[in-house]
Amino acid sequence: MRALLPLLSVGRGWRAGAAARPPRRAMSLYRREERGHPHSEDYRLFFKNVAGNYISPFHDIPLKVDLKKENVIPRKKARNDEYKSEHTAAGEEKGEVAGAPDHQVQVVTETVACRLQFQTCSSSAALLAQFRSVQVALNLFNMVVEIPRWTNAKMEIATEEPLNPIKQDEKNGKLRYIPNIFPHKGYIWNYGAFPQTWEDPHQKDKNTNCYGDNDPIDVCEIGSKVLSRGDVIHVKILGVLALIDEGATDWKIIAINVNDPEAEKFHDIDDVKKFKPGYLEATLNWLRLYKVPDGKPENKFAFNGEFRNKAFALEVVNSAHECWKAMLMKKRDRGTINCTNVHIRDSPFHCTPEEARSLVESIPTPSMSKISNIEEDRWYFLD
Repeated sequence: MRALLPLLSVGRGWRAGAAARPPRRAMSLYRREERGHPHSEDYRLFFKNVAGNYISPFHDIPLKVDLKKENVIPRKKARNDEYKSEHTAAGEEKGEVAGAPDHQVQVVTETVACRLQFQTCSSSAALLAQFRSVQVALNLFNMVVEIPRWTNAKMEIATEEPLNPIKQDEKNGKLRYIPNIFPHKGYIWNYGAFPQTWEDPHQKDKNTNCYGDNDPIDVCEIGSKVLSRGDVIHVKILGVLALIDEGATDWKIIAINVNDPEAEKFHDIDDVKKFKPGYLEATLNWLRLYKVPDGKPENKFAFNGEFRNKAFALEVVNSAHECWKAMLMKKRDRGTINCTNVHIRDSPFHCTPEEARSLVESIPTPSMSKISNIEEDRWYFLD
């Protein structure tokens, strides 16, 4: 595989045999702007692009990482199983609403959908021939962090508001906090969502036989760092768990930050079992019980609570991305979801940067009198 991957011709290049180093970018592509006070009903966290224009984290941040725009240098030469085919839907070409990066990465295979161009020496020609049938695409996705690990405030992308800022969820007129279920404090991962994905509530999932939950796909990032609300990080997918939340499919992707010190160890769901023993069991138990303190029954899971591998998870994400694209083009019933966006020019919901700024500036000035308790200090001990 070394001979097959001597150079990835994006950014400054990727030389086989070069010292391992984490991905890096010339500068962050996204900025955050907080309005109101955390732990208040008026709190909103808006996103801006590098030009300083307001954008939607739901619709404008691409699902797949754009290596050229972000000047990413992959951590080290990749293993063969770090790549999977990315199936291109009919009509998905450069410049369409696909939401994929504008650049096209070319692959020396017969596959049109995946293109990754390698600069090789003549001695690698035989190896290239052997890999002609391999369909590969970088397993590198953008994740929007909504809830840092060990915190309790139930923050989420506001799917029904213009430009979809992050806000704190409410229930029965009160700000929502996730209870501490012994021995865990708050969320046990950095929790967030994949942009440009949507679990369609009108489409029954063929694997779970349940409809989608009307939200972007959730991501549990299992790296060693505690991240910040609003971070946009690069993750690689490892597997997925199918939670059934009040009768709806609520996929939980298991992923790891590619900049994590231990990221090189993790390539699939079995690596989580190997290098973080007990973490998947804790994840299942946490998701099963977190609503019990509120008087609700334990959550259920498809596949008897078994985690599915990376290949399965990639199919789930690709399917949710297709649903999102259909919604952005008014081909699906979006219900109350706000699809205002700045970057998807072919979408009927597209707006100009000036219109986006007007939307944000039209929001009433946050109140100073609605700050709630900062965190849940009560602990619950469940059987």
